[in-house]
Amino acid sequence: MLGVPLWGRAVVGLLVVVAAAVVWVTNGWLTDSFTDATRNRAELRLVLYSGNIQSELQRNTVVPLLLARDPDLIAALREDNYATTSQRLIQVQTEIGAAAIELLDRNGRTVAATDRNNLGGVHATDQNFVDARRANDTIFSVRERDSGGYGFEFARAVRANGEVLGVVLVQVDLAKFERSWAGFADAVALLDSEGTIVLATEPRWRGRSMEEALSVRDAPSAIARALRATADWSQTPPDAFVRGEAVLRSEARVPFRGWRLISFTRYDSVREQVNGVLALVIMGFALLLTLTFYLVSRRAWSQSALFQRESAELRALNARLQREIAAREKVQQDLAVAEQTLEQSSKLASLGEMSASVSHELNQPLAAMKTYLAGARLLLKRRRVDEALAAFKRVDDLIDRMAAIARQLKSYARKAGEAFAPVDFRDCVAAALAMMEPQLKANRVLVSRTLPRTPVMVMADRLRLEQVIINLIRNAIDATQGVNAPQLDILISQGDTVTLTVRDNGTGITDLDKMFEPFFTTKKPGEGVGLGLAISSGIVSDHGGRLTAQNASAGGAVFEVQLPILTPVKAAAE
Repeated sequence: MLGVPLWGRAVVGLLVVVAAAVVWVTNGWLTDSFTDATRNRAELRLVLYSGNIQSELQRNTVVPLLLARDPDLIAALREDNYATTSQRLIQVQTEIGAAAIELLDRNGRTVAATDRNNLGGVHATDQNFVDARRANDTIFSVRERDSGGYGFEFARAVRANGEVLGVVLVQVDLAKFERSWAGFADAVALLDSEGTIVLATEPRWRGRSMEEALSVRDAPSAIARALRATADWSQTPPDAFVRGEAVLRSEARVPFRGWRLISFTRYDSVREQVNGVLALVIMGFALLLTLTFYLVSRRAWSQSALFQRESAELRALNARLQREIAAREKVQQDLAVAEQTLEQSSKLASLGEMSASVSHELNQPLAAMKTYLAGARLLLKRRRVDEALAAFKRVDDLIDRMAAIARQLKSYARKAGEAFAPVDFRDCVAAALAMMEPQLKANRVLVSRTLPRTPVMVMADRLRLEQVIINLIRNAIDATQGVNAPQLDILISQGDTVTLTVRDNGTGITDLDKMFEPFFTTKKPGEGVGLGLAISSGIVSDHGGRLTAQNASAGGAVFEVQLPILTPVKAAAE
């Protein structure tokens, strides 16, 4: 720095100190910020994983209860005739999607199974068989398999007139989640209430506690230990080490018997983002330092033509670097927007279509089944067998409907329109009203129907169209709670389009602008998640129509479903 005045040296020294302080503070702040963002994404994934596990367990919980009351299985155990029992279990497995189903007689012998290789096996001493015979409810058990890993089973005793005839075993396939977990985190483990790992992306972790699992790792070499001690000098201490890599730990509870989910995510992405920002900061200070040198040395540099040429080149370099900085800032902003969009889309798709659709769309059939079964029980007590059989027939129809919904969800990725067919809109309304008849009677809702006498044909997926009508009727029932004379008006009119009008005399709509937004609801916590109208609007849009809502002038809400009418010319083309 010969020829530079003392004040110039002081400015340069101050810039160096300020640059070091800014880099240090920025590194700490960005590290904490990006670490929190990475942890939040990991926790969100754990919530989704927890919901998937809970949904799978709940879906299989009802299977033993249904099979324990199946007349065919009871008759087979009484008569010791199992010629068609295995085929019956295979049919139930196909409809429900259980991993495996077995039927044991009172002696613990396997008399029917979806896997015929298991026929004849004796399980009289198995703990789940013994517990199921003693208990009146469904028993859940986790047992270690000989081939490695754990098996998950529901067991329930088959009783008739207080006598135990046998036990139904339903296996749940939770191991399929391990493969999907491996694509989003470095390691994921599911722990039972005793802290034992029953599912893990690391096979050698199974059967151990989390502390024991983390201690099972390859001994690092001397070079690896040195790199670990010197790398990430400003990084906060990691939560744990997996395969010799520093990771942060996230945990979520599964609302089932005190289970927990734990995931471990590497810091690589955090370090890369922090280093990218620090590079820009250091570059900015380098440019500022260069400019300072230019200002304090301008007098000496202006004495030669060579300095003038170098100064011009330096200014050109400065402009080019500024353009590069602006371009990098724009790329970083675009990347942040893309990450936010992807995160929101993933949350809505996973929660709305994989979890909420199942629980929401199956609520009505389950509620109707409960009502019919209660009525059938009373009819059987009064020896009104024919009427009870009619109620059981309706329950069977509802089970078929639930199976159809499940098949529809399994084939969710199919191209839109593959299940479309000419449908009479009046039949959809009639089927929906039949589904909601118990709720309508329970709430004493007066239903007024105005339907054309001739068929009203539309090109639609009948099951999904009935789901829309059921959602609208259910909302009308909820809206008329507390009304002295609740009333529901259903009107079908046709012109250029087919219009279904559903009008109630309830409290009306408080916020029309947010009515069809996902997760918006005016119900109390626990009574709804705000997905019914959002799902219904999407279904109607898939059919080429639209769903609108408004408040009636005389009070209450009015929903209209407009669909393209199916003319004879269109029907012939289809």
